[in-house]
Amino acid sequence: MGLIENILKPPAYGWTDSNNKFYKPSAKEILKEFFSRLNIFRSRKNWLAFTSWASLLVLLPFVIIFSVYYFSIPLLIAGFVYGMVGMGTHGTIWYHRYSTHRAYVFKNNFWRIVTQNLVPKMIPEEIYVVSHHVHHAKSDTAGDPYNANGGWLYCFLADANHQPIAHNLSESDYSKVRSFLKHTGIYCNSYAQYQKWGSVSNPYYTIGTTLFSYVFWYSIFYMLGGNAVACALMGGAFFWALGVRTFNYDGHGRGKDKQTEGIDFNNKDKSINQYWPGFVAGEWHNNHHLFPRSARSGFLKYQIDFAWYYIYFLYKIGGVTKYFDSKKKFLAEYHAPFVIENRVVNA
Repeated sequence: MGLIENILKPPAYGWTDSNNKFYKPSAKEILKEFFSRLNIFRSRKNWLAFTSWASLLVLLPFVIIFSVYYFSIPLLIAGFVYGMVGMGTHGTIWYHRYSTHRAYVFKNNFWRIVTQNLVPKMIPEEIYVVSHHVHHAKSDTAGDPYNANGGWLYCFLADANHQPIAHNLSESDYSKVRSFLKHTGIYCNSYAQYQKWGSVSNPYYTIGTTLFSYVFWYSIFYMLGGNAVACALMGGAFFWALGVRTFNYDGHGRGKDKQTEGIDFNNKDKSINQYWPGFVAGEWHNNHHLFPRSARSGFLKYQIDFAWYYIYFLYKIGGVTKYFDSKKKFLAEYHAPFVIENRVVNA
């Protein structure tokens, strides 16, 4: 826990109060911290949080152009499905199961690069991956970067306020943090570069690949159906990136115990399985917290898991050489005993 405790840059209001318990900041404190963290003129080390939000807001014009010039119900549905299913499933495949938890292994860099770039690049890997390790270690407790107990705004602005790495890591600790990301293929800063930029990610590589991704995918969408289709689908990507920032607030019961017996088997935190993120993105969140390294989290028959279908498809065609699947263990250790116990009780 030593590195995990100190890996993220704490907000000005801190993780804990004077009694060493979780501190819930006011909306004013959260917003003050947010704008401070985005201020690249105050410190260039704020560049990653700034880039994370700039890459979102740069897509807002596509939403406006679509609404004013190209709006139609079919295109609205196309953008909605692309955002929720396409972007959502890719987030689970790439950021969640591979980049963070290494739930499967690619045969070579070709398949990694293809998977990484299936959709427009919306989130820097560093922002997601490093903080997500902390989230699992400290789930729903002080120090969890998107602690649902902090409220909606606490989670919504977490990528700027709570997820960037600390700026005072030793060379040894920085090397460990960099190891969390090297397998993703991003260009990682040297320790000297980290001391300059305050990040593992290199700003030139990150901004350059993001811009290239936007130009590439807009061109593909344009070839499919002109500006109308391109604006609809880029708009769908915008709304996914906006909405995903509050996923853990909902996915952890909005800070309340909303777990359901027989559906949510991990009781160590407030994570819950929800139908919507499960069906559209394979994010059965309580299952995931129970077996975080599993390449599949849809363990029951009704739990559709598009992310798992993609991973398994790559395995069948040779793009993935190895994966971890905890379904059998889940059924044997959790679901079967629950079913047997309930049969006895109801007999």
